[in-house]
Amino acid sequence: MKRIAVVLTFIAVVLTACAPTQAVAPAATLQPKPTSTPVIVVVTATPEPMPPKTDVPTVGPLEGRDPCEARTIAVYHKVAPAVVNITTKILMEDFFWGVVPEEGAGSGFLWNRDGYIVTNYHVVEGAQSIQVSFGDEVSEPADVVGVDPLDDLAVIKVKSVPKGVDPVVPGDMSQVRVGERAIAIGNPFGQFGRTLTAGVVSALNRTLKTEQGVMRHAIQTDAAINHGNSGGPLLDSSGRLIGVNSAIYSPSGTSAGVGFAIPVSTVKRVVPELIQNGHYPHPWFGALGYTITPALAQALKLPVDHGLLVAKMYQDSPADKAGIRGATKEVIVGNRRFLIGGDILLKVNSHELKDWDDLDDYLETNTHVGETVQITLLRDGKKMEVPVTLEERPKGL
Repeated sequence: MKRIAVVLTFIAVVLTACAPTQAVAPAATLQPKPTSTPVIVVVTATPEPMPPKTDVPTVGPLEGRDPCEARTIAVYHKVAPAVVNITTKILMEDFFWGVVPEEGAGSGFLWNRDGYIVTNYHVVEGAQSIQVSFGDEVSEPADVVGVDPLDDLAVIKVKSVPKGVDPVVPGDMSQVRVGERAIAIGNPFGQFGRTLTAGVVSALNRTLKTEQGVMRHAIQTDAAINHGNSGGPLLDSSGRLIGVNSAIYSPSGTSAGVGFAIPVSTVKRVVPELIQNGHYPHPWFGALGYTITPALAQALKLPVDHGLLVAKMYQDSPADKAGIRGATKEVIVGNRRFLIGGDILLKVNSHELKDWDDLDDYLETNTHVGETVQITLLRDGKKMEVPVTLEERPKGL
């Protein structure tokens, strides 16, 4: 049996599953607590030159219209046919332990002409049956192809796609900028099919801690996203996919001007794996400890004022197998207990480590299961490099 050395307490962002009868699987609502700070970690992006956008679709007589308005109309005409309404049925136990079917709804969009559709994991989680409809077309059953709860992504498949419906074209996340146009298309409240809302990208690289894991590099937008928009596309002004709408931050549970989308970079990394293998293998290091700050370094008399102090490891984890060393003794500083004496991690490959989330983020976005990374560390005051071969993260971690 694996031993978990320490218990990590996370503040959860609830990604609500399919709602009760006639309700919709919501864009997950981030409910703030009166006395707590919202769990959002800001990571600053590195500016890059903006590319020219020349692939604007054309539709109908748009002469004389405002250029921005004409572009939005054209995007809707181009992409809306590929946005689907997803309804699910889940068998739930009632108060008297009887099984009662409940329905939910959400959005999704066509990934390719083979009938693969991308949506949120929380839209289809636990579904006994799934129905998909393309606008006014008769709905047809869909099967789950693959799910990735940690990234809140899922792929389902239908047998046929209506003629003339083109898949949504993925964009380039490296070119997305704060202030650019953001267009969401979905099925709010499960009733108003193919509704368009527009705004701007209001922030980038948000990190949201969720029940399933961590939504990394999320796009924040003020485009209205409501329950039922979950799984729908967030688009740029040329109709290219920049994200998958997944969560809202709202005291009331409705759109309040702050919505979050899974970035297209994550979608392009995860979705092909879900189609091919049914799941996404997340790389795993398998150690736990403290983020070193100047204050902590002074209190614990550490030789450096930055890095990651290893406290404990999961048994037989990649870090354990590579010989990474954990704490050798325990000290009390003030009213806190610390496990010290372990290795101090400084870099993974050439990437300098700021905190434990930084290590997880680097491994998630830059490495794969089976890859060997070089860990630069301090042990007994000496700098050394240790190769660590990453394994797949066990379920439940």
